Amino acid sequence: MKRFTLKSMGVAAAAALVLTACSGDADDTDSGEAYDPEAPVTLTFTWWGNDDRAERYNEAIALFEEEHENITVQGTFVDWDGYWTGRSTEAAGRSLPDVMQFDLSYMREYSENQHLLDLSPYMGEQIDVSGFDDALLQSGVIEDAQVGLPTSTNTLALFYNPNLLEQTGVDAPGEDYTWEDFNEFIAAVTDAGEQTPEGEAIYGGGDYTGTFWFFLQWLVQEGKTPFNDDGSFGFTEEDMTTFLELTASLRDAEQVYPVARGIQLLPLGGFTVNESASEISWDNFLAGYVADSGTEDIQMMPVPTGSGGDKAMFFKPSMLLAAGANTDNPEAAATFIDFLLNEPEVGRIFGTSKGVPAVAAQRDAMELEEGSIDATVVEYEEAVADHVTEPVPVPVKGFGSIEAEYKRLAEELAYGSVTVDEFVELWFTEAEMATQ
Repeated sequence: MKRFTLKSMGVAAAAALVLTACSGDADDTDSGEAYDPEAPVTLTFTWWGNDDRAERYNEAIALFEEEHENITVQGTFVDWDGYWTGRSTEAAGRSLPDVMQFDLSYMREYSENQHLLDLSPYMGEQIDVSGFDDALLQSGVIEDAQVGLPTSTNTLALFYNPNLLEQTGVDAPGEDYTWEDFNEFIAAVTDAGEQTPEGEAIYGGGDYTGTFWFFLQWLVQEGKTPFNDDGSFGFTEEDMTTFLELTASLRDAEQVYPVARGIQLLPLGGFTVNESASEISWDNFLAGYVADSGTEDIQMMPVPTGSGGDKAMFFKPSMLLAAGANTDNPEAAATFIDFLLNEPEVGRIFGTSKGVPAVAAQRDAMELEEGSIDATVVEYEEAVADHVTEPVPVPVKGFGSIEAEYKRLAEELAYGSVTVDEFVELWFTEAEMATQ
């Protein structure tokens, strides 16, 4: 099987994108006045991220203001948790920013409460969508309203550290490995890692059943649609129980990376401090893994194969751009969104730091040096395109809350404070309230 490592990647084209529609609603905002494209305008813009992302956005904003001298963009950012706390407060007062970096997890919730501007009237006018795959555009549609436009894509990958595997003498999984094969790999590495020549314990990986998006990936492989168009669940308590039981023997034998140790290391983790040999995550995390682990020899391969023999992967918009329905300047907001989505120089500025750009003009503008992180991520998405056969699950209202509750209960399960049955019962009780 072809491995994806920073030492061996060449420049490649981006992957074909396969996404389908879901539904919800939003409203349009109109100032009631004729739009004057030369009138002075000030836009508020916010995003989540770190200082590196802020530097990139500030560079992009400066370029935009050079081309649109009448528009001033006031940019602010904060970390992920603080970001959504701030948006919730603003939404309650109908004072959301003119333009926002947005996440699929919260799109239905904000759209159903009519907080997001329907961008459809501005597509083909202020916003050029000719460079988008039609199906990709639909990932930002709720109840026939285009409330978000994807900036980039990512998909899941199994990351592993060859240097750690060499110390244990265990080979990486084979091409068509299953979830059961992955369990055997984790156990073998952990057992061998107790007696490495360096004398430091190495784990095979963490308990992947503790991540809600991995549960969704497994459901799709089992032929289930996680969320229905009406916002209801397409899975049962039995489905969740089956998934959580996949790693029960690993938990019982303490062969997965300890949750307590992982919490102690935050914001790092077992994989990034070279104590765990593998981790499933989104492919655009490669840059962070390389930086935090101190090694460029990090390799990627597709997720395990489902019971039906298919990987059934999906491309997820790594983030979207949206506008507040309360904006007084919808046309100017749309103009700024168009610039961030289509301007080739913005593609060069960001590379794959937000995922692989959704528009070809930005992908082509990236400086993909052979062996670079950006080249690796782009080539990985191209290589797994044949495995990407399913639409991304568009989350239900309250997704952020139910994902957080799943994570909390996974920690309790790791500590032995709850059983699998108790986990499932508690999660469904919380989810029923959160999604109302």
